[in-house]
Amino acid sequence: MRRVSKLAAAVGTAAALAVSATACGSTSTESPSGSSESSKGKGIALAYDVGGRGDQSFNDAAYAGFEKAKKDFGLGGEDVEPSDGESDADKVQRLTDLARQGYNPVIGVGFAYAKPIEEVAEKFPKTTFGLIDDNTVQAENVANLVFNEEQGSYLAGVAAAKATKTKVVGFVGGVEVPLIKKFEAGFVQGVKDTDKSIEVKTQYLTQPPNMDGFSKPDLGKEAARGQLDAKADVVYHAAGLAGQGVIEAVAAQDKWVIGVDSDQYAQKTLAKYKERILTSMTKDVSGAVYDLVKSVQDGKPLSGETRFDLESGGVGLSDSNPAFTGMTELQEAVKKAKEGIVSGEIEVGTGA
Repeated sequence: MRRVSKLAAAVGTAAALAVSATACGSTSTESPSGSSESSKGKGIALAYDVGGRGDQSFNDAAYAGFEKAKKDFGLGGEDVEPSDGESDADKVQRLTDLARQGYNPVIGVGFAYAKPIEEVAEKFPKTTFGLIDDNTVQAENVANLVFNEEQGSYLAGVAAAKATKTKVVGFVGGVEVPLIKKFEAGFVQGVKDTDKSIEVKTQYLTQPPNMDGFSKPDLGKEAARGQLDAKADVVYHAAGLAGQGVIEAVAAQDKWVIGVDSDQYAQKTLAKYKERILTSMTKDVSGAVYDLVKSVQDGKPLSGETRFDLESGGVGLSDSNPAFTGMTELQEAVKKAKEGIVSGEIEVGTGA
């Protein structure tokens, strides 16, 4: 059975970002045809990706935007957890329930919501649906919130190349899907453009349709240990909740790990490992969620693709760790690489 998280609950790092629940906005009532009495609805609905809230990464970034929007706009909201091994039909039912209750926008966190949103959006034309990390659904009431992960990952590759002493670095991907291949492609290119002699070890935790690679830390821990045994001393992960296992394993051997999506150095649940979290490749998922809610509140809901890239600050590297900011040569290399990407001098591949 799916779990619905409590609005005032505090889970992991998200607790630091949570605010007091505010009064609900006006509630709209769906008619059988899918129309609604109000284009704004009664608040925000957020349907999480694999791993759910508390992953200290992708889902928690979405939750931060959800909470900020509720506070700033005085809205109610509901955030809903996925169930293990759920089908598209489960997602369709979840989205339908949320839209029928009058939530607007209804946001699917992750590419796995593409087909379900395509189906449900057609039934609720006056509800805006947000789809994070996928731009394949073309509908007037669907906002595709997508990122240039390969650009931020390129910078992570530059940082890894400058930080390694063994000239071996690692990449751990959660599930081998096109989205995560973008992370790998950018990272490997950044490493090789910085120092071609560096070896990059790559490993994926699971293959689709098995999505455990985004939710099981033990898988991440085992993969990271294998890369460390192969002399890697910097490991970059793009594995959601499973990435916590990567962080734990790398920190245990006093090597460097590069986090993903959120600034993982700043996550309270990961505090015991933070000194070994060199940096994180951040995606402004929080800002994307917030911007979508604001557009609905302004009466001009986003539609179609909205892309968040390096130039706009949609992706980048966090600088919370003083050890990272203190590496002068690394910082200069990252700055130069960023300038090259923004100017178009450096074109980053996506692995496609």
